[in-house]
Amino acid sequence: MNEKRKGRPDFLLLFLTFFLVGFGLIMIFSASYPIAIAKHDYSWHYVMKQGIFAFFGLFLMFVFMSVPLERWKKASPLLLLLTLLMLAFVLVRSGDVNGARRWFALGGFTLQPSELAKLTVIVYLATIISRKGEQIRDFRRGLIPVVTVVGLILLLVLKQPDFGTVLILAGMAVTILLVGDADLRHLFLLGLSLVPIFLYLAFSKSYRLNRINSFLSPFDDPEGSGYQLIQSLDAFKHGGFTGTGIGHSIQKIFYLPEAHTDFIFAVIGEELGFVGTSLLIITFFLFIWRGFRAALKSNDFYALMLGIGIVMMIFLQFLLNVGAAVGVLPITGVPLPFISYGGSSLVLCLASTGILLNISRASHPKRQENRRNSKK
Repeated sequence: MNEKRKGRPDFLLLFLTFFLVGFGLIMIFSASYPIAIAKHDYSWHYVMKQGIFAFFGLFLMFVFMSVPLERWKKASPLLLLLTLLMLAFVLVRSGDVNGARRWFALGGFTLQPSELAKLTVIVYLATIISRKGEQIRDFRRGLIPVVTVVGLILLLVLKQPDFGTVLILAGMAVTILLVGDADLRHLFLLGLSLVPIFLYLAFSKSYRLNRINSFLSPFDDPEGSGYQLIQSLDAFKHGGFTGTGIGHSIQKIFYLPEAHTDFIFAVIGEELGFVGTSLLIITFFLFIWRGFRAALKSNDFYALMLGIGIVMMIFLQFLLNVGAAVGVLPITGVPLPFISYGGSSLVLCLASTGILLNISRASHPKRQENRRNSKK
């Protein structure tokens, strides 16, 4: 790709990103102020912290919008090493929070290395596949070394434990490998061999089993494992078609756990109703469409894999979060991209969107040149 000749970024994609971040800040304040007052005696506590991360994330987005994509290839080994070290560090040095070791403190903020792992897997796979070329179709010399590295990252994330992120990482990896022309039969056999492992992981821990039971029959234990989902469904029921209005949710007042994080979509459903949630879903699908469009119109195979990986990352997070909130998927603790409270997730989404916008810029000059040539 000729990095010196770049056009404008996809302004619709850029606008949608700003809209989602701004809307997220509004909803975080609305969903968090009861718990912020109770815990910190300051209603703006969570939204102020999220605002700092939003500023930093937007800064990275604009930086990555201009960084030549080839530099990500050179940075891939360092990024992989840093991610592995951080994932190992968080297991031995971080504090236990609700039975999980996913975060470590840095300057009054908490960082979640598994978020960095998402971008690392995308960059690593795009880089290694672009270098291997047709060799990726060779099971022993092409696919197995790649899967081994990704598997190590998945194992470290699973040890935290963070099953939701493992699902996202696995979905992204399979998608990039398919785009990278890996042999479909090899991927199918590999996936088939992993089914028993995933079943064991899903049923071996009591809290995961409780989540599955609450998903299948939440009203069997309304005060226990089914409580969170029932409160979420009550929020949507209370919101109805047009909602109660921003700031007027009842469920967020200590009825719905994690109202400003994992279940912020339920608060949106209560305050903005079916109309508001539908418009938000449409906004996400517009974002995903423009992201896929930018990737598919790229003239560089490496950029194509990067773009598809980033869009899949955001789409899978969106799918798992919304699906859990409305009761069509088990609860996995995955945040809603750009919207949920959580600095690591927000920064990762914005930084990755910067790469996506970079890809959208790089496709313009070639298309213009092709149009000029077609007229001659």
